[in-house]
Amino acid sequence: MKNQDTKQSPTKRGESPAKEKKEKIITINKKAFHDYEIFNKYEAGLALLGTELKTLRQQKGSVSEAYCRIKDKEVWLVNSNIPEYRYGTTSNHSPLRERKLLLHKNEIRKIISKLQEKGYSLIPLKLYFSGSKVKAEVALARGKRQYDKREAIKKEEMKRQLKRVKQSY
Repeated sequence: MKNQDTKQSPTKRGESPAKEKKEKIITINKKAFHDYEIFNKYEAGLALLGTELKTLRQQKGSVSEAYCRIKDKEVWLVNSNIPEYRYGTTSNHSPLRERKLLLHKNEIRKIISKLQEKGYSLIPLKLYFSGSKVKAEVALARGKRQYDKREAIKKEEMKRQLKRVKQSY
């Protein structure tokens, strides 16, 4: 006779329960939100060396001066600074080397078609860990003009003032 006290797991047989992936932000490109009007965002993986990954785990790295370039239907992250790993040996990486972004082909096609239009750029917004993998959030953006920046600053100041007034009452 079988034991009827056994409980079945809520997942199907042979499947593991869904794991929640936690995002741990490494660096954010705050300057991009000020200088550009953001349109489409994409999540891309990064092809990194071991010492680069160890440096990023120490929360060191910058994408504030970085941009993306397309070469041979591949997307590359250019001018992003990931400092050399302190405990690395002679096989340490170059801090400003180009790094390949891993995107789907259809996403790359969409990006290429938008970049051919006048005024669009592909810029990195942030680097973060998704589980144990390093991801980059890149966006299609168009540069703001000086008067657009001034308007955005005025709107932000108005929001802050309204918030202060609401808190005082």
